[in-house]
Amino acid sequence: MDMTIPRALTIAGSDSGGGAGIQADLKTFMAFGVYGMTVVTAVTAQNTLGVQSAMELPLDLIEAQLRSVTSDIGVDAVKTGMLSSAPVVERVCDLARELELPNLVVDPVMIAKGGHPLLTEDAWAPLRDRLLPLALVVTPNVHEAEALTGRTVETVDDARAAAKDLRALGCAWVVVKGGHLADGSEAVDLVYDGREFHELRTRRYETRNTHGTGCTFSAAIAAGLAKGAPVLDAIRQAKLYVAQAIACSFDLGSGHGPTNHLAGVSSPW
Repeated sequence: MDMTIPRALTIAGSDSGGGAGIQADLKTFMAFGVYGMTVVTAVTAQNTLGVQSAMELPLDLIEAQLRSVTSDIGVDAVKTGMLSSAPVVERVCDLARELELPNLVVDPVMIAKGGHPLLTEDAWAPLRDRLLPLALVVTPNVHEAEALTGRTVETVDDARAAAKDLRALGCAWVVVKGGHLADGSEAVDLVYDGREFHELRTRRYETRNTHGTGCTFSAAIAAGLAKGAPVLDAIRQAKLYVAQAIACSFDLGSGHGPTNHLAGVSSPW
């Protein structure tokens, strides 16, 4: 029997609440039929109300995790999430180049939904100047696009301008996520490949249960790439997957509940 399975790796923080971070990424990988692996950069005490505490792992341990999985199991696609600090960003950049990590999807996680910073400000520059140029796909939300470009992003036209700025940094594809854009009944993600724009639209659901959507989206893109999908197809499928996950989200906890990572797959809920 051919036991070949696509392999995806997440380099990100742990969410004890299970809705975001490596927990969300692994659930997403499994939903897509992809074998998931992790490099944990930080551990957070987190629930639907926010992040109460966080601790970054030692750099040598982060590197050891990455070398361990790539040297033995191998990877077909990689995504980054919470990288915590400038030294972590720098080390991941060095290793990404050395190990030639394939199909890199960068989710430039900066601030948790509850407002807790997940990336120190001194890490913004190396993330922008060193990590983004290595990426096949970059997936900032509106606030992250503003922080990385210095632009105000309030409309789809603003997102177009920000996407051009980000693409000029060296990444191949930019997706400016539109969940925070004021665009009526639709959530519009703007995709730019340096030649043309694509507007991906799904229904906007009125729910507070959107914890982990950014992590889930980037993980879904990585899963599609690991399976050999063309980039735009992987992004489109990820967009539809997240929309279904929000539509079938869980009303857990007292704050922003998690999405349903099995929605549209084989969910018993």
